[in-house]
Amino acid sequence: MSTETVGEARILVIEDESDLAKLLSLHLADQGYRVETRGDGPGGLEAAASGEFQLVVLDIMLPGMNGFNVCREIRRKNTQLPILMLTSKTEELDKVLGLELGADDYMTKPFSIRELVARVKALLRRSDLGGKDAGSEEDSVLQRGELCIDTRRRRVTIGTRAIELTTREFDLLLLFARNPGTAFSRQELLDKVWGYQYGGYSHTVNSHINRIRNKIEEDPAKPVWIETVWGLGYRFREEDA
Repeated sequence: MSTETVGEARILVIEDESDLAKLLSLHLADQGYRVETRGDGPGGLEAAASGEFQLVVLDIMLPGMNGFNVCREIRRKNTQLPILMLTSKTEELDKVLGLELGADDYMTKPFSIRELVARVKALLRRSDLGGKDAGSEEDSVLQRGELCIDTRRRRVTIGTRAIELTTREFDLLLLFARNPGTAFSRQELLDKVWGYQYGGYSHTVNSHINRIRNKIEEDPAKPVWIETVWGLGYRFREEDA
């Protein structure tokens, strides 16, 4: 374990390649983040469950427990902790599985340290603890019927019921709610929420939509809020519907 300089956010790096873990710690610490590392799956999961970190950089190939299982267990207890997955594999299935298990971003080794730092910053900005990417004052709370989206606190409620969403689920729902009646293709949703580098992972959108529906719809089989546009994608119901 290593602890770096004091910064706004604490980042957990779960990586068994010690040289890479040290390199990541060094560069992230240079940005003012406090960094700790773990070299195996069980130790990383225990640290992530402590609630002390604002972001996890997670390798897939780990001793003791692979990164997919670590990601799954983190998401069972914490829907909002940003996770950036790393792997030396290039198979598309690994990328898709990581995203569908709840990872917020994905990088394949070898990668640019500068790009990794940029993605870490972007994830922190989007998360509740990132602090500065919440939109204008006028748009800080969106009310769509009983559905209320607080963009600054990144909180969603339906009536008095709080809805727990992952970072990507929140971003998807917010995009829909800001554009009622607009039909988005799956590729458009990937581009706007995940980024252009995830072209071709349209079934990942389907998985996230299904999870959102299970959380906000009274009957997910008969969705009221997020409608399927057959042959295209999805849209948020129009305000007068």
